[in-house]
Amino acid sequence: MNWLSDIIRPRIRSIVGEQKEVPDNLWTKCPSCEGMLFHRDLEENHNVCYHCNHHLRITVKKRLDIMFDGGEYETLELPKVAYDPLKFKDRKKYSDRLKDAQNKTGLKDAMTIAKGRIGGQKVVIAAFNFSFMGGSMGSAVGESIVKAAEEAVKENAALITIPASGGARMQEGMLSLVQMPRTIIAVEMVKDAKLPYIVLLTDPTTGGVSASFAMVGDLHLAEPGSTIGFAGRRVIEETVREKLPEDFQTAEYLKEHGIVDIVVERKDLRETIGRVLSLLMDKNAKAA
Repeated sequence: MNWLSDIIRPRIRSIVGEQKEVPDNLWTKCPSCEGMLFHRDLEENHNVCYHCNHHLRITVKKRLDIMFDGGEYETLELPKVAYDPLKFKDRKKYSDRLKDAQNKTGLKDAMTIAKGRIGGQKVVIAAFNFSFMGGSMGSAVGESIVKAAEEAVKENAALITIPASGGARMQEGMLSLVQMPRTIIAVEMVKDAKLPYIVLLTDPTTGGVSASFAMVGDLHLAEPGSTIGFAGRRVIEETVREKLPEDFQTAEYLKEHGIVDIVVERKDLRETIGRVLSLLMDKNAKAA
């Protein structure tokens, strides 16, 4: 018999009462400053660290609630595409990976299309969810951006894309890569209609996404600290044989070098985009 565990501990518990176990999901550690963040406070602060202002990743639903006026918007059904066109399999079947991602996120694919108003101006948003297979761009994502562009033209609304992606979805091979020119054509439809096309770059925006529609906006906004680029740091350093700056491929670095127009904190997104849209849409209305 263990005197401490079998006699003393039960007596102490009988005096003070049995305490409830604290759930282990009440706190989150900031990946930047490693400060502890109470989940309720973090959610109220739009998933931004209240110690160092690091912008943590956020779900599509929370982002849309923040951006649209009054959190009111209508989601559009994603276009239907071939489920597993190449019958691809590596360590796991592609079809099984899709099912797992759908069960995990509750989404059909890595894209959500929504329409509503920001600052009173009509907008259509095509937003990525990085939790769905790294936000990779396959046929469904490409078709969704085309549909969002068509909806923007139909509604005479601005188009906003919000990439958060590791790039092309290689399980779809060439079908994934051809989405790059298709999304460019979709964006051109919006520009031909004299409607604004705004890109909000978030963490991360890389690969084939950054090499296509994400870099041809009329205006490029970015959240603080977002990783934005094409290839990874190591690949570039080995290619150019130079040591890159520590802040290379961050939103702030790209702003200094003219690729990003404005770095905007999450809490200011709706106001900033609304102000920009009021200028652009009013100008277009007068021109018409």
